[in-house]
Amino acid sequence: MAAGALPPVEAPLVEAVVDLARRAGRVVLEIYNSFDGAALRKEDGSPVTAADHAAEALIIPGLRALLPGVPVVAEEQCAAQGIPPAADRFWLVDPVDGTKEFLRRNGEFTVNIGLVSGGVPVLGVVEAPAFGRRFWAAGGEAWQQQGDEAPRRIGVRRPPAEGMVVLTSRSHRDDPRLDAALEGRSVAERRILGSSLKIALIAAGEADLYLRFGPTMEWDTAAADAVLRAAGGIIDDALSGHPLAYAKPGFANAGFVARGAAAG
Repeated sequence: MAAGALPPVEAPLVEAVVDLARRAGRVVLEIYNSFDGAALRKEDGSPVTAADHAAEALIIPGLRALLPGVPVVAEEQCAAQGIPPAADRFWLVDPVDGTKEFLRRNGEFTVNIGLVSGGVPVLGVVEAPAFGRRFWAAGGEAWQQQGDEAPRRIGVRRPPAEGMVVLTSRSHRDDPRLDAALEGRSVAERRILGSSLKIALIAAGEADLYLRFGPTMEWDTAAADAVLRAAGGIIDDALSGHPLAYAKPGFANAGFVARGAAAG
């Protein structure tokens, strides 16, 4: 679905969600700045910290107050209570995307809040509290803000003449599939980065391509996907080749390709 065809989202709702993500980011950053290294392991083996729980405890009631009756599908709640059934309209929340980056102390983690309608992310906020940076989108427009500076519109770029900037996660930087996928393409730089920041930077015109080979969950991608679509890019499902859809069984994604203009 083209950005201009997305269901309308009222500006006050967007502003309220941006503010909610900002407040959750402050909670996460406060814990990060005094973090003692304590982390637990969930059943799937992934780490979880007090920051994940504290941010989610702020976000869930905030979203329920904004849109009463609209389900909230949040990572830690799902880990504790199980995966709920999908709905036509629902929130997807990852309170700390990049918990491993949080534990590594590199700042490359985000707070992700996305609203899905009819299988499409129609609103998204990506808050990067350690960098004082946020990205959001709704109604076909994508924005970013640094600190308290005035927000500015963002959009994807055409890859520079010297080649693409390709983003990858630490866990996949040595994956031979990445070398194979990039063979014959003009690549100026491969940059390692954590969390949904990779998708957000493509939306901001600072990178061009991100190939994800392993599985993710919909709450990992929805917020940044909304920003990327509004900025003129897209995330394609690696299996179908179609734009990533939401409300899939178990809210699970296969691999995907996030790209800006003409970077597929």
